[in-house]
Amino acid sequence: MTEIPGVILAGGQATRMGGGDKGLRLVGGRRLIDHVIARLAPQCSMLALNANGDPARFADLGLPVLPDSLSGHPGPLAGVLAGLDWAASVGAEAIVTAAADTPFFPSNLVAKLRAAAGPSGLALAATHSGEGKLWRQPTFGLWPVALRDDLRAALESGLRKIVLWTDQHEAGTAAFPDTPFDPFFNVNTPEDIAEAETLLRALA
Repeated sequence: MTEIPGVILAGGQATRMGGGDKGLRLVGGRRLIDHVIARLAPQCSMLALNANGDPARFADLGLPVLPDSLSGHPGPLAGVLAGLDWAASVGAEAIVTAAADTPFFPSNLVAKLRAAAGPSGLALAATHSGEGKLWRQPTFGLWPVALRDDLRAALESGLRKIVLWTDQHEAGTAAFPDTPFDPFFNVNTPEDIAEAETLLRALA
């Protein structure tokens, strides 16, 4: 597996942001989704976007838009499944996922996920603190296409929590430090936009 496609997960309902697409909110004069694409594209062979509703609102991105194949907004795992189905159609063996509202994730995300893959090929990102605590970031993962039928069956049976499924398949963990800030900081509220803009200025 030399090249790997990436899938940006943007299928959530953004209730804490008042609804709509979080990825289209501006941070530092650019949309969140643009920040995410700029970080993920250099790490992947191609990109797609998991999003529901009218795909035309993302037309300017020039990316395939993959809706959930299961109804009722069953959560990020449905987006992973949509990505795996797409990957199978283009002949890929796996995908890496990233959340559309997380503009600062590591530029070596894909390399570390691949290095950390468990026996099934799965890996999740995590942050570790100075106290040794580990916080998994389950929307950032490496997902093998070979497990897509198992994932589909799990979702159809009602499973929604990502780590319950990944633990069943012995997912590896790619850990990143949470200093000087959490690289998986995600924008959920208007206040988070202000914090993200502060971080952007500090990183400039």
